[in-house]
Amino acid sequence: MAYIRLRINFRDKFELGFMKVWVKDDFFSLKRPVATIGIFDGVHTGHQFILDHLKAQAEAHGGESVVVTLWPHPRIVLNKELHNFKLLHTREEKIREMERNGIDHLVVVPYDREIASLTACDFVQKYLVDRLGVEILLVGYDNRFGKDRKGDPEGLRMCAEKSGYRIEKLPEYYSEYGTISSTTIREAILKGDLETAGKMLGYHYYLSGTIVEGNHIGRQMGFPTANIHPLDPYKLIPMNGVYAIRTEMRGEIYNGMLNIGFRPTIDSAMAVKTIEAHLFDVTGDFYDEKVVIHFVKRVRDEMRFSGMNTLKQQLQKDKTTIQKLL
Repeated sequence: MAYIRLRINFRDKFELGFMKVWVKDDFFSLKRPVATIGIFDGVHTGHQFILDHLKAQAEAHGGESVVVTLWPHPRIVLNKELHNFKLLHTREEKIREMERNGIDHLVVVPYDREIASLTACDFVQKYLVDRLGVEILLVGYDNRFGKDRKGDPEGLRMCAEKSGYRIEKLPEYYSEYGTISSTTIREAILKGDLETAGKMLGYHYYLSGTIVEGNHIGRQMGFPTANIHPLDPYKLIPMNGVYAIRTEMRGEIYNGMLNIGFRPTIDSAMAVKTIEAHLFDVTGDFYDEKVVIHFVKRVRDEMRFSGMNTLKQQLQKDKTTIQKLL
């Protein structure tokens, strides 16, 4: 069979719908589809503005909402300035946020150089009209895509008239933070400003990973830590420091604190960055468990202490501070 349909159902505290995720694109069963297209890295408040219009238009049209996105990210495929490029969302995290926003269908188009060579009109015709049967295409006021960069409302209108679908141009999204983009959010996270990033995202920035075994030094000090290995090498890791966090694990939410950095007091000679979480009121080993770390606030820089006792005292202060904050 030439397509795969996934049913995604996350075990967490959110009340999720039942979105269909299509990861191959030559068979679809859609009802009067109303679609939009974009990378949607981060699914931030600007994206949510688009998705709200998409759902409203689909309901008014008596159809279903469809988001068409590309994976991997075009910059990765085209090898564009990858030395400083990281993703706000992994593929699975993007799926999660689309479902949280109540989208009926997510179509993930496998991006490659062949697709990169298509004009905007050719891409829409091949993937949205011929295969999805899209009747209405919502386009952001400043959207640009396709080899010719003519994937904007004006550039697509002539194509739409020939192919029988309708273009709807969305108004500009205004925010108290100015223009919101995945780039501005990445910059805030890299500066440790998780609060501003969270306001632009509309939720706390998070990281999906697996718990791996460490050297148990934290346990010896009374602060056992879970060493987190991110699931995607392109995932953006926040600035080094100590953070207040909430963690999803085994269908539950746990408060805790987390350190990102090089552990200068313990591993002063090692240049290996670690992500270590101490979860409050949790006991036991959780190796190989999948977790989602939500970053609430950065509380201090990573520091070098004179010894283990001084470090332990600071960890206790951090815990007290973070418990009050959370």
